[in-house]
Amino acid sequence: MKVRAIVEWDSVTASFSATCPELNFISSCGDTKAEALANLQDAIQLMLEPLPDSLLEPSSGAEVFALAL
Repeated sequence: MKVRAIVEWDSVTASFSATCPELNFISSCGDTKAEALANLQDAIQLMLEPLPDSLLEPSSGAEVFALAL
């Protein structure tokens, strides 16, 4: 499963924040981009852990489209 992660510098907390829009905007932070991404990956794994694997894969007839807004 691949998802997007948006990483931004937060000057208020002086840390990087990493957010995943596809998964209800779950987010985490870290002192570096790499740490923020690693923390986000851990948070996503914990969030998805109780779900059966069949829910994490698209159905065979699924198509993915990019929409410009």
